[in-house]
Amino acid sequence: MNITVETHCHTIASGHAYSTMKEMITAAKEKGLEAIAITEHAPDMPETCGIYYFQNYKVIPREQYGVKVLMGVELNILDEAGNIDMDDALLARQDLVLASVHTPCYSGRINKDGVTESYINTMKNPRINIIGHPDDSRFPIHYEALVKAAKETRTLLEVNNSSLSPVSFRQGGKENVMTMLKLCKQYQVPVALGSDAHIECDVGNTSYSMPLLKACEFPEELVANTSYQKLKSFLTKG
Repeated sequence: MNITVETHCHTIASGHAYSTMKEMITAAKEKGLEAIAITEHAPDMPETCGIYYFQNYKVIPREQYGVKVLMGVELNILDEAGNIDMDDALLARQDLVLASVHTPCYSGRINKDGVTESYINTMKNPRINIIGHPDDSRFPIHYEALVKAAKETRTLLEVNNSSLSPVSFRQGGKENVMTMLKLCKQYQVPVALGSDAHIECDVGNTSYSMPLLKACEFPEELVANTSYQKLKSFLTKG
């Protein structure tokens, strides 16, 4: 199985990443990727870029160095209602939209019912393409409900390579991802493998995530970013 599209990465604009946009794109080129999505943290994340940054994406060429470039955002899920930190008019102008729970931004109930409700309501938003890193035991989830809602709303669930790193601050990543993958396989729900790179050398990295797919014999047809054309079919819901 070959991942050809990076669906989740950050540049220095996100405030706690270390490479420029050019460095991330050229790294994608060197690794033979078809496309890369630059998904900066949305405005409620401390120290990230402001709203004008996302409004000005029109100036960025969507192909550079032979790599297709998707300019997007990683939204912050704020509460059980599925509120996020970008208005719909600006969301409509993003090429790819992830939504994730982050400690500094989430104010919902931190138990299985509350976190699951937050994800499900977020997935009902037709602008949301991918749920980012739903794998952290600090934010427990009813995984069967999550997977069923992803199928109903045609939202991709992310297998986040960074969550599986031995130095990750997230908890229970391997066990939670395996639980999610087995349910996705059972219910035929597609996933996206994202590196969550915050530095150029990590672009396209699946060194921790791919072994888990192999371990549960996860079907390639349920991996959305094995080609750019395949991924595009998931970028418009409904």
